[in-house]
Amino acid sequence: MQHETYLVTGALGCIGAWVLKQLVERNARAISADLGMDPVRPRLIMDDGQIGQVDWRVLDITDTEAVKALVAEARVTRIIHLAGLQIPFCKANPPLGAAVNVVGTVNIFEAALASGTTGLAYASSLAALGPASEYDSWPLGDDAPSDPRTLYGVYKVANEQVARVYAADSGVGSVGLRPCVVYGVGRDQGVTADFAKAILAAVAGVPFHIRSGGVVPMQHASDVASMFIGCADADVKQARVCNMRNDVIAVADFVERLTAIFPDARVTYNTADEFPFPADLGDEGLREILGDVPHTPLEDAIRQDAAMYRNLLDRDQIDLEQLRQ
Repeated sequence: MQHETYLVTGALGCIGAWVLKQLVERNARAISADLGMDPVRPRLIMDDGQIGQVDWRVLDITDTEAVKALVAEARVTRIIHLAGLQIPFCKANPPLGAAVNVVGTVNIFEAALASGTTGLAYASSLAALGPASEYDSWPLGDDAPSDPRTLYGVYKVANEQVARVYAADSGVGSVGLRPCVVYGVGRDQGVTADFAKAILAAVAGVPFHIRSGGVVPMQHASDVASMFIGCADADVKQARVCNMRNDVIAVADFVERLTAIFPDARVTYNTADEFPFPADLGDEGLREILGDVPHTPLEDAIRQDAAMYRNLLDRDQIDLEQLRQ
């Protein structure tokens, strides 16, 4: 890994921050590519020395030539493509959502093809699938029919199909991962961030309401980062798309476990609505690629996150305003 150069797009997001942290800890060369260079989320989980080891670059993922030039100039050997706009942003501005999420992904494949980059892992999403009511075979396999109900999901399906064509036509292999309820320090945007925020609220001693109900598939950000790195390292020759599982848990059970650790926590949850995506997911495809799938037990992850949140709060390095978003 010391001789590898990793390009991480969307590196200023939560998963990207954890990917950078792990790459630096493994003494790999890590290039952060995002619209800015202010490492707000990476600083939550990395010290100044680790921040200084990252090669910070500004990149517009929709600029084909800029993407190709960076991959070539930096002699990138592995790409972890996380850049993208989430569901509400795609709904508010569909052309921009398509440009970032679809054209940006095509640009990554073009850059990998032009430079001969062999390791490519990209973020798809559980939003590429339909509601649980549309399926009748469980756990749900990687090959379950796509049935997206949002533009964001449509864009993710397009990316999975783009990957298949690049593999078939040009031999560019890839692994698309479908995360959903990712939690951990640095997760602060979107409805599925509510689980990370609930832990922060419990530590801070403030009330919080989780907007989801039913059963959800949860993955800790550190585990997700390890999965992306492992898939980028796997030199897959085909176009693979993999579901992610880890903790499949009722929201009520999550709140109960959180309250067992923090008896004074004032966390409530949605009792009226079910989670809009399938939760009982098979991860055999991911296990085939990685062998053992990284999985931090839920209670251990909660305690680890809580300790990090407490340290950040004590040093006034985290803003509780995110709990109101």
